[in-house]
Formats: sequence, structure tokens, C-alpha cells
Amino acid sequence: MDKPDSPGGIFVLPEADISGIERKYLDLVYGSVSPLQKLDVYLPATGDGPFPVVMAIHGGAWMMCDKRDRQLVPMLSSLERGYAVVAVNYRLSAEAKFPAQIRDVKAAIRWVKNNGKAYMLDTGRIALWGGSAGAHLSMLAGLTSRPVKQLSQECAPLDDPDAAKQSLPGPIKAIVSWYGPTDFLMMDSYLAASGLGPCDHGAPDSPESRLLGVTIGEAPDMVRAANPERYISELAPPLFIQHGLKDSTVPYQHSLELARLARLAIGPERVFLELLEHAEHADPAFETAENLKKVMAFLDEFLC
Repeated sequence: MDKPDSPGGIFVLPEADISGIERKYLDLVYGSVSPLQKLDVYLPATGDGPFPVVMAIHGGAWMMCDKRDRQLVPMLSSLERGYAVVAVNYRLSAEAKFPAQIRDVKAAIRWVKNNGKAYMLDTGRIALWGGSAGAHLSMLAGLTSRPVKQLSQECAPLDDPDAAKQSLPGPIKAIVSWYGPTDFLMMDSYLAASGLGPCDHGAPDSPESRLLGVTIGEAPDMVRAANPERYISELAPPLFIQHGLKDSTVPYQHSLELARLARLAIGPERVFLELLEHAEHADPAFETAENLKKVMAFLDEFLC
């Protein structure tokens, strides 16, 4: 992931303009460990619900950015289609190491499922949507979201230790992944093979190493635990995957392999993969009206 280059190591994106959204509930608390454990709920302008839910998981190398910055803009477009949007903050890597981030996302999902009725949310129809680090967390959460009794032992570390006492009413229905990373140990070699290197994802101060709290080459078991591919099964929800072929931050081969494995598990008709020929990491091409129509068509098919 890109490193912040501003003073103090913090990169701040402009905020999304939410002033025109009348029905919204901001900074709802879903956890008690950190001030970052908050979420925002946005509702369509009309209707009594319950509304299907798009949960927006922000990117930022697991170390920066916010639920209300401009990364939220494409997700907010789903309000016009009758979806509610829930934007989630989670603990960043400077505060807590993996798996804190995925545990926070899962706690936010649990909050929606337990409290959604009060906010006109359809808790049985939830999709996760994220870019980059947000896509990584969306994939991890969505691929391990089935009821607790169905969770294999290898998924257990991704959830709160008390998760067995907090069974989920139902699984995530769909995942939208934009340029999300999977196998950290393959990032540099993939990028070099595509002529997009040199890269330093294996460095001690890389975002991936900071996330895990150890240089990734020294922690293959932790890297495996953080790899969404590990959790693909016949119970996986439908996946919408897009990646830019010119991405020099997260190699497009990650999305290729993810889609290949998912298609073997749940069938090609439930896995959409598109590689954008000229797109770089977080390219504006992902947010065009034409591309958002594709995302909305996917959500309409699998969430409605």
C-alpha cells in the first residue's frame, strides 16, 4: 500500500460532502476499546425501509484515512438505488495490530445486525464494499461471515474471542472488492514480473509489516491468516472484483487468483472480475458513472 508522505506520516483525504443527505446518523459507537470504533448510517431520501445495506470500509494502508473522507463518495451513490450506507471506522495499525482491524469490521457488522431495525436497515441483506485495504478487510469479513457454528477453526482468530457467544443472524450477501491485496508475500514478485517494481512491501516499515507488527517475511503464518484466499469456500458470497492493470501498489494478480479460486468454489456466475486496462491504484476510472452502473447491477442482482 502507498506510504503517507505528509509531515508526521499522516495523509488526510478531503471529506465527502454529506450535507445534502437529510437522513443520517453519525458517529454511532459499536465498540468500547477505541474512539475509532464508530460508524455512520446514511438512509435514502424517501421510504420507510427496511433498506438493504452497503457497508463502506475505507482504505488507507490500514494506517490512515477515515470513514467520512472522499473514498465514501462512490458508495453513497447507492443511496439513489434504495440502499442504506453504513460507513465504518476501525483501529489503524499505529494503534493496534492485526487482527484488530478485521475484528472491528466484524464488530460493526454485528452492531448492524443487532441494532439495524431501529435505523430501518434490512439486517438480512448486507454487502461489503471497499477499496485497497478496505477491500482486504471486506473480503476477510465477508468470506468468514457465515454463522459461528459453520466457522472453521482457522477463522476463529479473525473474530473476537467471545464471538461464540455472539452468533450472527446470517452471512454477508455480497462483496465488492476494488484493487484489494491478498497474499502479502507475493506482492513484490508479482509487481516485478509486471514491470511495475521495484517494490518494498517486504520492508520492515511497509504498510503490510506495520499491520502485522512484524516484517512479513518473518511471519508466514500471520501472512497466511491475513490472506482472504485462505477463507474461500462453497459458502462464500458473490464477489465483484475490479483491479487496474497499471496498479503499481497492489498487483492485479491478486484479484486474478482470488477470482480463480472463488469461481472454483461458488461458480463463475457468482464471481465478476474485470481488469481495467489503463487504471492505476485508486484510479478515477473506478468511480465513473459507467463503472458504478456495473457495481449497482451486481448489488441489484445479489442484494435485492
